Amino acid sequence: MTKLSVNINKVATIRNARGGNTPNLVQVAKDCERFGAQGITVHPRPDERHIRYQDVRELKPIVSTEFNIEGYPSNDFIDLVLQNKPHQVTLVPDPPGVLTSNAGWDTITHQQMLKEKVALFKEEGIRTSLFIETNAEHIKAAKDTGADRVELYTESFAVDYANDNEAAVKPYRESALVAQEVGLGLNAGHDLNLDNLAFFAKNVPGLLEVSIGHALISDALYYGLENTIQMYLARLS
Repeated sequence: MTKLSVNINKVATIRNARGGNTPNLVQVAKDCERFGAQGITVHPRPDERHIRYQDVRELKPIVSTEFNIEGYPSNDFIDLVLQNKPHQVTLVPDPPGVLTSNAGWDTITHQQMLKEKVALFKEEGIRTSLFIETNAEHIKAAKDTGADRVELYTESFAVDYANDNEAAVKPYRESALVAQEVGLGLNAGHDLNLDNLAFFAKNVPGLLEVSIGHALISDALYYGLENTIQMYLARLS
């Protein structure tokens, strides 16, 4: 079964809107795990507009499933990851100030830099994944960086799904096969939701993990967090 990692950035966004500690991010992470999530994802950004670096330090000792930290490999981010040693780090090519992750790595252009960053994490036993688009050459080059996995950026699938689901998933299925061929594990994330998740998981071979935040937290406003997590898990079963 594909694992569900809940991205709790949006919970931090709500907390930060009023200051204080409501909702309590640590408690939400515990509850997500208690309700069945197999992982917790956070994506701290330099301006700390949602997840703060201190949140990562507080989450590290309490996350009992898989802890995944996403972000751009700046020196501050690298230090944060090495100090807190999650199960997985996902490197994302976010420039400072970007609203949300909206592109994957060009692993050919940035090959040497990524090799150096990946090596730092692997020396500490941290599994490393690269956020990437459905480009076969970039997936093959991701293997050359030393990364363990790639995370497919799924926005285009989500946008095209309603018009032609088969056409929408085709490049992801093909990318999954390329990843298998070169020996990379496969994750996916961005705009996956209750409507499209089951189809995606069924049609993308070898999918190990999905990271879902915005849609899941939004659905929880209507269905409740426990029920929502169970609904997402059912789509993956």
